[in-house]
Amino acid sequence: MIQVGQSLPSATLTERKNGESLEHSTANLFKGKKVVLFAVPGAFTPTCSNAHLPGYVALADKLKAKGVDRIICVAVNDAFVMDAWGKDQNAEHLMMLSDGDASFTKAIGMDKDTGSFGGVRSQRYSMLVEDGVVTQLNVEAAGKFEVSDAETMLKQLG
Repeated sequence: MIQVGQSLPSATLTERKNGESLEHSTANLFKGKKVVLFAVPGAFTPTCSNAHLPGYVALADKLKAKGVDRIICVAVNDAFVMDAWGKDQNAEHLMMLSDGDASFTKAIGMDKDTGSFGGVRSQRYSMLVEDGVVTQLNVEAAGKFEVSDAETMLKQLG
């Protein structure tokens, strides 16, 4: 699993924007930027839709006021699902990125196999990434939602 002080690996994440699929390299997403990245097991799932994503939507302005350039939500879902979920949750100030094949999630060691329920998914976590280097990392225990929320990240930003 990736640790504080390590650089994010090279990967490609996909975004649907204005009817187009845009591919973003991790190098371009994080270079020279202060980024809050959080990941959820799945779009439209209960905790993700009722608490995790809404917290970041509600606190986006406060996070950005602390110097955050970008807030990224990642899930092992396709870009169409992430786009629809973002619209459903009024997440226009966040980047809703797809890790459709879980390659990024696997590369950072945050994958979990949910079997026939959903296959390979992401663990629930949040991280602060500064110029491509992880400076904060909050990984949830299985079935929990206690440390990867927007309030915790806001407190960590000082």
